[in-house]
Amino acid sequence: MARPVLIVDDDPVQRRIVEAAVSKFGYETLVADGGEAALAAMDGPRGRDIAVVILDLVMPGVDGLEVLKRMREREIYVPVIVQTAKGSIDTAVSAMRAGAFDFVVKPASPERLQVALANAVKVEAFEGEAKRARKGAAGALTFKDLVTGSPTMERVIGLARKAASSNIPILIEGESGVGKELVARAIQGSSDRKGKPFVTVNCGAIPDNLVESILFGHEKGSFTGATEKHTGKFVEANGGTLFLDEIGDLPLDVQVKLLRAVQEGEVDPVGARSTVKVDIRLISATHRDLLQRVKDGEFREDLFYRLNVFPIHVPPLRDRREDIPMLVQHFISRVGPAEARDKIHGISSGALAMLKAYDWPGNIRQLENAIFRAVVLAEGNVLTADEFPQIKAQVEGIDESVLDTAAPGGIPEIGERSEAQRVVSADSAMPSAKPSEPRFGLMRALDERGNVRPLADVENEMIRLAIEHYKGQMSEVARRLGIGRSTLYRKLKEMGIEPEEGRSDRMAS
Repeated sequence: MARPVLIVDDDPVQRRIVEAAVSKFGYETLVADGGEAALAAMDGPRGRDIAVVILDLVMPGVDGLEVLKRMREREIYVPVIVQTAKGSIDTAVSAMRAGAFDFVVKPASPERLQVALANAVKVEAFEGEAKRARKGAAGALTFKDLVTGSPTMERVIGLARKAASSNIPILIEGESGVGKELVARAIQGSSDRKGKPFVTVNCGAIPDNLVESILFGHEKGSFTGATEKHTGKFVEANGGTLFLDEIGDLPLDVQVKLLRAVQEGEVDPVGARSTVKVDIRLISATHRDLLQRVKDGEFREDLFYRLNVFPIHVPPLRDRREDIPMLVQHFISRVGPAEARDKIHGISSGALAMLKAYDWPGNIRQLENAIFRAVVLAEGNVLTADEFPQIKAQVEGIDESVLDTAAPGGIPEIGERSEAQRVVSADSAMPSAKPSEPRFGLMRALDERGNVRPLADVENEMIRLAIEHYKGQMSEVARRLGIGRSTLYRKLKEMGIEPEEGRSDRMAS
């Protein structure tokens, strides 16, 4: 029997119709009459078994969009097919932006619903295989295994190499999904502890009443439910590296014991009469501002300074977009089932432009998942924008006529850029303009001393030139630069330019 499909709809008639169709397709069904009931089902004993959710968007109380939001907060990544009325396509787009896998318009035809379900189940099944494969292959890494070519990440790797040569505590900071654990594994794999245990703990995923036991261990009978002795993660990592992810989520009382463990090199198992000596390399990671949590009284100041001996900040993907083509190529060749990977020869220049224009709030983890789904569901041998419906729904300002173009010859090179993304890097790289041709847009690559200008300066100048050239028409500026409007406005804010200034230029002309 296939894993169950959860059907969520407040309309009992519609719920029964969908339930009958899904059962006819051969799936087991679970039903919920609203958003609260759906979330309770996902948190319940069968929550982990749910393969797909069919979710109505318009419901009283907790509606479909709120369900999607709370699923993301709880890190529930089950594929969701949303149902919407014919006049609510905008709501469906919002749902795709919130993470929905697909949408169907009520009343959905059985054929359309069956295709959507089959695709969702296929992706969910392959994702499970991929996660198990990645877990099994999570062996020793080195810095050569990190896929990057950006200057910002090269600086990160340079710091990490220095850290690998010592045993001092390291604090890796950065948003969720940027690859903090990969950096930690590369440090271990390049140190004298390579080949020794690398034990990971997600501090934010452990119930507060179990954190102490999981980290430091417990004796049999030390508390209700302690039927066996447990050594704890510190002892498991003895001789190797202990990676404490999301350390900012540790309860204050556990922080006291962690400080002692770091300072003294020994732990106190719950219920034990004596301490246990441990020899570990401690690497911590967080997406939070730990210093602010110290100021707010939520993190011990003495522990912060003990952990923050060697800080490393991993930048978000939106700040190193030059890595995206390399990462896309890497994921196309690595993720998804072998039969799906083998048929994919590349990605269209338009699709790549779209991926580079997106801000990737989930960073590399989100990009990997997007490529995985695209590879699994692709009909042809080149990934196009249509394989990324969630991203396409969120990127604004991209010329739709460009998004599905491929390079001459059929199969484009994966790193090929669209015309909207080609930026002049040096005056000498441009062909000589005829006297009658405008030279607007030429930019200096070198400063007065002959050094290459900082990328931020070149980018700022390009944006200003585009605003001037297109007379403040921000949609056109974003489209020509190959970025979304939200990205453009963010960059303008960073540059200290109000969007209204661009519009006033247009009005004045």
